[in-house]
Amino acid sequence: MGISDQRNNGFRQNWKCALICLGMAFATTQYGFDVAAVGTFQTMPGFLMTFGYEDPALKGGWGISTTHQQLIASFLNVGTIIGVLFITPFGRYFGRRHGIWMGTIIAFAGCATQIVATSVTTLCVGRALMGASNAFFITFSNAYIVECAPAKLRAVCSAAFAITINIGTILGAVVDERTSHIMNKLSYQIPLACLFIFPTLLSIFIFFIPESPRWLVLHERREEAERSLAFLRGNSLEPEFLQEELVEIIRGVEEEKSRASAYGVVDIFRGANLRRTLLCVAVVLSRASSGVWVFLSYGTYFYQQAGVDDVFRIGIYSMTVQLVGVGAGLYCAYKVWGRRTMLLVGTGAAAISMVGPALGATIAPDTPEAAKTFLAFNFFYIIMYSGFAGSMTWPVSAEVVSSRLRVVTLSFATAVDYFFAWLTSFCSPYFINPTALNWGAKYCWIWAASNAVTFVFFWLFLPDMKGRSLEEIDELFEKRVPTRDFPRFECQSSSQAHDIALHKIEEAKVTIQHVEVDR
Repeated sequence: MGISDQRNNGFRQNWKCALICLGMAFATTQYGFDVAAVGTFQTMPGFLMTFGYEDPALKGGWGISTTHQQLIASFLNVGTIIGVLFITPFGRYFGRRHGIWMGTIIAFAGCATQIVATSVTTLCVGRALMGASNAFFITFSNAYIVECAPAKLRAVCSAAFAITINIGTILGAVVDERTSHIMNKLSYQIPLACLFIFPTLLSIFIFFIPESPRWLVLHERREEAERSLAFLRGNSLEPEFLQEELVEIIRGVEEEKSRASAYGVVDIFRGANLRRTLLCVAVVLSRASSGVWVFLSYGTYFYQQAGVDDVFRIGIYSMTVQLVGVGAGLYCAYKVWGRRTMLLVGTGAAAISMVGPALGATIAPDTPEAAKTFLAFNFFYIIMYSGFAGSMTWPVSAEVVSSRLRVVTLSFATAVDYFFAWLTSFCSPYFINPTALNWGAKYCWIWAASNAVTFVFFWLFLPDMKGRSLEEIDELFEKRVPTRDFPRFECQSSSQAHDIALHKIEEAKVTIQHVEVDR
C-alpha cells in the first residue's frame, strides 16, 4: 500500500502550499540574475575599462586577461564551497527559514562589495560572498520545499527552481542589454545594484510562512509541527488524513534517530545512507557534467567568438526558449513521466546537443555554418537539458536523502558540484580563449562524453521515486529495494500511520463523549 488516495490531491486543493513553495523557489532568482549579468560583463566596454585592457585588434576594442576571466567566473563557485562548510553546523541549530535569512545577510554584503570594487581582488571578494549566500539559498530552500510539498506536487514544486533561475537569467540579460552601451562604471554597477532586490523580497516573504514541519519534529517541537502542517495543507485534507501525515512524519523521524550515530556527518556514509548519498551527489554533479556551467559563465563570450552578431539579444532569446522548455518539462513531470525518465531524456539529449557543435567546429571551424550549427544545437540543448534533466535534479537530490541528514547531504553534494563547477569555470578560458588553446566549440567534445557517462549511471542506478512520501522513500532504501523494483514495491509506512491516526481520532472521540456524559 502507498499513501492514502485522499492525500494525492493536486494544485487546486493545495494552492496555498504551492504558492509558498514557489515563493521559496525564488531564492535562486538572485543566482540566475547574477550569473547572467556578470557573465555578460566580459563583453561590456564600461566593465573592461575598469577590469580589463585596451586592444584595438579585439572586437569592441577592449579585452580581459584569461587569469582575470578565470578569477571572476570561478570565485562565485569558491564562495559557494566556503559557504557549504558553515551550513551543516548552522542547520543543526537553526531551521530552514533562518538559513534563508542568513543567506540574505551575506547577499547584501556581496552586492555592496561588488558595486564599490575597483580592482579584481575586491570584485572576487564580492563574488565569493555571493557564492556563500547561494549556498545557503540553494540548500535551505530546496530542503524546505521538499519537506513541505505534498508527494504528488513535490517534483513540480522543487523543479520550480529551474523556472526561477531562468527568470533571473532573463532579467539579468535584459538589464545588461539596456546598460551595455554606457561607457563608464554605471554599465555594470546598475545590474549589480539590482541584485539587492531579490534578498530584500525574500527576507520579507519568510516572515509569513511556517517552519518546515519535519524540521520541527526532528527538534521535538511536535505541537508547532502540527500547526505548521495544518497551515501548509489548508483545507486540502480531512483531519484523519492530516493526522496520518503527521504520524508518518513522526514515526519516520523516530526511526531515523534510532539509527543515528554520535557524529551526524559520518552517517551520510553509513549503511543505507551511503547509497542515498552517492545518488544525491551524482544527481547534483550531473549539472556540472552537463556542461551547463560553460554556457552560464561564458555563453555571451562564446557567441561572440563563434561569430554571432548581437550577442546580447541572442542570449535573451535563448533564455526565453529555455523558459518554454522548463514549462514543458514540468508538465511532463506532473502528468506524464517519472523523475528517472525525465533525467534520462534530458541527459541523452544533452549528449547529442554537444556532439553537433563540436562536429561543426571540427569539420568547418570559424565559418558561418559552424556558428549556425552552434546556435541551433545550443537552443536544442537549453530546451531539452534545462526542461527535462536540469529541472529534475532539484527534487531528486533532496528527496533521495533522509530528513535528518538532508541539509548535511545536500550541502556535501553542493560542495562537490561547485568544486567541479569552479574547475570548469577556471579551465574553460584555456580551451575557448583565442590567446590560449582556442578550441572554440570543439570544447563540446568533452561535454558530450561526460553527458554519455551520466546517462549510463542514471540508467543503471537511479530509481524512480514519483508519488512516494519521503517516509516511504526512507523505507525503500532501508529495505535495500533494487532500483528496478521501486515503482512496484508496496510500502507499509503510510498504511501503518493511517491506522495509528484513526486509532488516535477514535480515542479522542471517546474522551470527548466521556466528558460530555460527566457534565
